[in-house]
Amino acid sequence: MTKITRFAPSPTGKLHVGNIRTALINWLYARREGGQFMLRLDDTDAARSTDEFADGIRDDLKWLGLNWDLEAKQSDRFDRYNEAVAKLKEAGRLYACYDTPDELDRRRKRRMARGLPPVYERIGLKLTSDEIAEFEKEGRTPHWRFLLKNFDEDPFEFKESKVGWEDLVRGHQEIDLGSLSDPVLIRADGTFLYTLPSVVDDIDFKITDIIRGEDHVANTAAQIQVFEALGGDLPNFGHHNLLVGGDGQALSKRLGGLSVQSFREEGIEPMAVVSQSATIGTSDPVKPYQKHQEVEALFAFSKLSRAPARFDETELRTLNGKLLHEMSYADAKERLDALAIEKGEAFWQAVHGNIDLFDDVQIWSNVISGEIKPIIDDQGFANKAAELLPEGSYDEDTWGAWTKDVKEATGAKGKNLFRPLRLALTGREHGPELKYLLPLIGRDKALKRLGGDKA
Repeated sequence: MTKITRFAPSPTGKLHVGNIRTALINWLYARREGGQFMLRLDDTDAARSTDEFADGIRDDLKWLGLNWDLEAKQSDRFDRYNEAVAKLKEAGRLYACYDTPDELDRRRKRRMARGLPPVYERIGLKLTSDEIAEFEKEGRTPHWRFLLKNFDEDPFEFKESKVGWEDLVRGHQEIDLGSLSDPVLIRADGTFLYTLPSVVDDIDFKITDIIRGEDHVANTAAQIQVFEALGGDLPNFGHHNLLVGGDGQALSKRLGGLSVQSFREEGIEPMAVVSQSATIGTSDPVKPYQKHQEVEALFAFSKLSRAPARFDETELRTLNGKLLHEMSYADAKERLDALAIEKGEAFWQAVHGNIDLFDDVQIWSNVISGEIKPIIDDQGFANKAAELLPEGSYDEDTWGAWTKDVKEATGAKGKNLFRPLRLALTGREHGPELKYLLPLIGRDKALKRLGGDKA
């Protein structure tokens, strides 16, 4: 059987680091198994879902290299959901409830005061036609609940009813439906909650493996019963650990500022995001990977920790720098050409160890070929260095030979020798090794920056 996983974001906002990790785990598993990865846009919330957010999700996944094989929008499938509603009603598994939020809250509190689980007492099942007519006369519209099979004959006598599954990440899991309320599938305004459309889609698109955050564990038992009530094949379930910040605190209030779009605009490499997302919260070291295939080869559910995964923005930026420092010229060439930097492999080898973002190459391109403001504290020293600049073509050995001559002529050594030469040639305190930069700068520019053309 072909493995099919799905990523199901709601197009009501931007993808953030938590979404990325779920998408990536699903994508890696599908690719490792030779299966398919589906993008499902859960856009039943018409008031908040927008085409702009949907396009943003697609753009983010493309930028990350997480291509998908199938796509669907829930807003195109309301007829199918209504068919499922009719089937559940006919089977007696979906019933109308007219309770107000205040009434529900009061009942929950009374049950808790008596030491009972705060579950819904199925008041809707007890309503007479006259009571329903009275509620509707008041203007009430029903919400609809799914009747859990957590009883024998009498639905008002709850019993322990354990539903278990072998979780791909957490191993054997069991949830007691006797301690759960019947889930609401349809709101009073007629809109669907997550559960029903999701299950219908998973059945119709033959999703084999549902992989999501561990905050969905408690929902899974009820969803298993919805699958069974609709006659669908049960998929495998996996619930991965959630993200916390580097300080161990929940990220929930900060996710808006940790969007894929914000990383892209900052200049972070997509493979830095992929590398971190694939390895945090696992037994693998967090390190940069240049290709998706390298990350795919690492993936295994057994490596996922049960402890929260720590996302650290500083670590991402450090990882980004390391990835660029290890990037080959072959991988960088097309991007250098796009920036009109055509200085060849020697340029990349000279500067890539000193960039944190790819666009930083433009800084060093300008240092080599553009007009900079040299910093010269001692013009006499600079003039002597200019006099000693070798003739002819330069290579990696030129710097060492030249600085040896300058040292012997001036008596300067160490920092007093190298710092003034770097400031004069680059206008900067730090940067790539000058034995690599000097051949790229060339004799004429070096002479001019030292003031040798005025000596």
